Amino acid sequence: MKYFRLSLIIAPLVFAVLGSCKKTSLPPVSTKSVSQKVLAQAGADVTITLPQDSVQLTGKSGNAADGIAGYLWSQISGPAEAFLINEASASAKARHLVEGKYQFQFMVINKDGLTGVDTVEVTVKPSDVITLDLSPTNNPYETNIGLYNGTDAGNRTAIEEPLAAWTIGGLPITVRNLLKFDLSSIPANATVISAELRLYSDTIPKNGDLVHANFGADNSFVIQQVAADWDITNVSWFNQPAGLTANQIVVPSTNQPFLNMNINVKDIVSVMISNKSNYGFKLSLQNEVLYTSRIFCSSYYYDSTRHPRLIVKYVKH
Repeated sequence: MKYFRLSLIIAPLVFAVLGSCKKTSLPPVSTKSVSQKVLAQAGADVTITLPQDSVQLTGKSGNAADGIAGYLWSQISGPAEAFLINEASASAKARHLVEGKYQFQFMVINKDGLTGVDTVEVTVKPSDVITLDLSPTNNPYETNIGLYNGTDAGNRTAIEEPLAAWTIGGLPITVRNLLKFDLSSIPANATVISAELRLYSDTIPKNGDLVHANFGADNSFVIQQVAADWDITNVSWFNQPAGLTANQIVVPSTNQPFLNMNINVKDIVSVMISNKSNYGFKLSLQNEVLYTSRIFCSSYYYDSTRHPRLIVKYVKH
């Protein structure tokens, strides 16, 4: 009887414990794993060549169906700080890049606050364009060619390049100019991207009216390719080389007393190089009417920053 009573006591306790366990069981586990990764794809590596200095960065999420809350592009490394535009979008632009390697990170953030990242490398190669910047002092291939009252009046070392038709002591004088730069370093098969001739007005002119560099109702002038070789030691008004009308440039008249010029001479320089016919430029007034002038500084001018300058950009082949 004692044993039977003990069994009756234990059995209710077992059922009570089991009942208690069912009431305190854990809640159901979510079917979505918190360890699920957000997939970010920054795209393939990119290589550009200067002067191109920007690149489009295009990323995406590999599991966008899960709900994307945002994106973020950032620079991890590089030779200089890039300027990022629309960095909080899937497609951003990196600007102001310099030569070297950059690494950009693309981050994707989903609606649950989870993130994924990927990187892309941008390689910026040096420019294929070569710049030849010529501004010689005392250029041996520069001379004025003039005619004064029927007599040759050339000057090889004048501090000015006066393109003028004037009088001295009541007698007429006309002045033109020959100007050549050394282009021998440019291969004949090169492609000229640009060529710019810069001329600077003399603000203290020694010719013309001695006050204004530019004078006259029509002071337009012409730049031509010199047609044939010439010798600096004996060139004169009477044996001056002709100028070619093909590709010649007419620089408009101006009423400004002083005006620096940046003149596009690409077509002339291209022919000089491709035909190996660099005989220089010939400059003259379009209409050599008395009391007309355009007066520029020469390579003998005391301020070297105002010497005639030729800047050629080209690509080798």
